[in-house]
Amino acid sequence: MPERKTETMTESGRECKDFACPRHGNISLRGRSFYGNVIKKFPKRVVIEFMRTIFVRKYERYAKRKTKLHARLPDCMFNEISIGDYIEIKESRPISKIIHFVVVGKVNKENEKDKGRIEEEEK
Repeated sequence: MPERKTETMTESGRECKDFACPRHGNISLRGRSFYGNVIKKFPKRVVIEFMRTIFVRKYERYAKRKTKLHARLPDCMFNEISIGDYIEIKESRPISKIIHFVVVGKVNKENEKDKGRIEEEEK
């Protein structure tokens, strides 16, 4: 049986004892990843929301839908992430009844927009 990392120092000087931490824990991240805004924050979990478009065949139009996903918030990232932040989550094994994702980190929206603009200018 593989050993779990239990005590690791983080950048803020605190120990990260969370098994579901992508940086310090022993959890594999596989599958899909999503980006969204944090709308709720709990001690070990966040809820993110993002927009997606779906095609409605009957009307031959696209409709906007909101999706909410629950993700595990590791102890070492608790102070970094607050309500309204734009974050990335990745799929993992089921951690609880509603949590199937883990927070990977905060994403800066301005940098993402600049990357796309710079890539278009290079073409």
